[in-house]
Amino acid sequence: MNSKKFLPCIYLYQKRAVNGLEDKREVSIDPVALAVSYSDNKCDGIFVFDLSETDNEHEENIDIIKEICASVAVPVIGAGHIRRMEDVKKLLYAGCRQAVLDYSLEDNVEITREVSMKFGADKLFAMVDNSKVVKEQCTLINQYISRLLIKEPSVLKEVAENSPVPVITTLPEISLEKIIEILKLDNVGGIAGKLVNDNIKEIQALKDLCKDNGIEVSEITAAYQWEDFKKNSDGLLPVIVQDYKTDAVLMQAYMNEEAYKATIHTGKMTYYSRSRQELWIKGETSGHYQYVKSLYGDCDMDTILARVVQIGAACHTGSYSCFFNEIVTMDDKTDSQHNPLKVFEDVFSVIKDRKENPKEGSYTNYLFDKGVDKILKKLGEEATEIVIAAKNPNPNEIKYEICDFLYHMMVLMAEKGVTWEEITTELANR
Repeated sequence: MNSKKFLPCIYLYQKRAVNGLEDKREVSIDPVALAVSYSDNKCDGIFVFDLSETDNEHEENIDIIKEICASVAVPVIGAGHIRRMEDVKKLLYAGCRQAVLDYSLEDNVEITREVSMKFGADKLFAMVDNSKVVKEQCTLINQYISRLLIKEPSVLKEVAENSPVPVITTLPEISLEKIIEILKLDNVGGIAGKLVNDNIKEIQALKDLCKDNGIEVSEITAAYQWEDFKKNSDGLLPVIVQDYKTDAVLMQAYMNEEAYKATIHTGKMTYYSRSRQELWIKGETSGHYQYVKSLYGDCDMDTILARVVQIGAACHTGSYSCFFNEIVTMDDKTDSQHNPLKVFEDVFSVIKDRKENPKEGSYTNYLFDKGVDKILKKLGEEATEIVIAAKNPNPNEIKYEICDFLYHMMVLMAEKGVTWEEITTELANR
C-alpha cells in the first residue's frame, strides 16, 4: 500500500444511509446515489457497513451493496452482519473487493483462517478498536489479514507499532496539520470515516496537499502529454464526448493545454470556450457534470474521444445529446435494430410498462397476473422447445424459440426486479 487512500463510509440501516455505526440519523434515502457521488469525487474506495438487525433487512442491504458495486468506479469494501464464511461470500459475490471482519466479535476472529484460506488474505480487513486485540491476535492478523481498519484513532500509533499490516484509520474532523502527520506514518495506508465523508468534495485538494508534503497519493497519470497531440491552427484540440454506458455521442467541444491538464487532474471534463476565451468545467453552472471514464486519442492524435458519466443533459437546450437535428437517414432501420443490447432494453421497457400499467388482453399481463409459477412453467417449456429446435436442420426454428425464451426470461426479470444492466455487469465481472 504505497499511495495513501481516502475512503468514505456508508452506513446502511433500513435501506437508508445513516450517520455512523451508532448514530442512526439519516444522511441519504438513496445510498447508491450517495456512493456514486463519492466515487465521482475521486475517493479511492468506499466502505459500506451493513447495520441490519434482521435477516430480511440483511438481504435487502446485500442487494443495495450489489447495486453500489455495479454503479461506482472505485473498490467497495463490505462490512457488518458477518457471522460466518457465507456472509463474507455474499459480500464478495455482490461485487465487494474486500470484506471487513469485526474483531470485537469472537465469531469473526474464529472464522479468519477459514475465510482467508478460501478467498485469500488480500480480501480481508480486520476492524479493531484497541491495541490489545492486535497484540493478542498478532499471528492470526499477520498471516491471514491484509489490512487493518482502526475504529478508534487514539490507538493508531500503538496498533501500527504492534503489527506490520497496513492500517486505514477513521478520523474525526481534525486539523490539516494533524492529517498530514498521520498520513506520514509508514504503516498508515489511508484515512476513512467522518472526515472523508464531510469533505468529499475536497478530496482532490487533500491529495494535492499530501503531494506538497511529499506523501504519495493515487492519481490519474496520462499516457500522452499535451505536446504529443496535433492541435488546430488556434492551438486547440477537438473533443468528442460519448456516454460510456450507452455509447451515445453527446457533444463536441475544444480543449487547450490547461483544460486538458485540468480534466486529467480533477476527473471532470473541462473545456476551453472559444467565444469567451476561458476555461469552463462542464456542469459547474447547471450541475450537469461529466465525469471521466476514459480518454482516447485518434489515429492522427488530433482529436480526443472522451467517454464519460453524464449527469443530466449534455446539451444547453436541455437535450440529452447535442446531436438531435436529423439531416438525412439512408437506412430505414432504427439504430436500436443494430444494437443488440438496445433491442433487449426496448423490449424489456415494454414488459416493465405492462407490469406498471396493465393493458387489457395483454399476454404479458396474463403472465404477471398468474404469478411467478406460471412464468417459470413457460420458461421451462420454451427451454425444452430450444432443445427440440436444435435438432432440426432448419436454423430459423431455433432462432424463433430462443426469442420466445428470451421474452419469457425478461418477464421473469421484470417480476423479480432484475435489470439488463445488472445482467451485463455480472457477465463482465466473470
